[in-house]
Amino acid sequence: MAFGLKRRELISWKQKVANGEIAFLTHYWLDPRFPDCKTVTKVGCADIDKLMEWGNRYHLDPKWIHHDPNYPHFDLLGEKQKEILRAEAQWDQLDRFHLYE
Repeated sequence: MAFGLKRRELISWKQKVANGEIAFLTHYWLDPRFPDCKTVTKVGCADIDKLMEWGNRYHLDPKWIHHDPNYPHFDLLGEKQKEILRAEAQWDQLDRFHLYE
């Protein structure tokens, strides 16, 4: 279940993904499969090759890409999420969702 997301943020993310940009979207999220994770960051890009290349920098397996027909993306959780958000200077998302060590 996703929450804590503003409509304009989702629209902006979708536009960036569709335009072939690497785009980040973090929101609160609850899933019983991941009881220790309260947020998820979706990193999307319609250009699958570009998304795979980006993921390779962070040792993300291309098998982990969600091949949504319009908005392919990786889901980042836990420590990997924090590590990548810091490396990508996504300070607003780190601050907003209190993703500090």
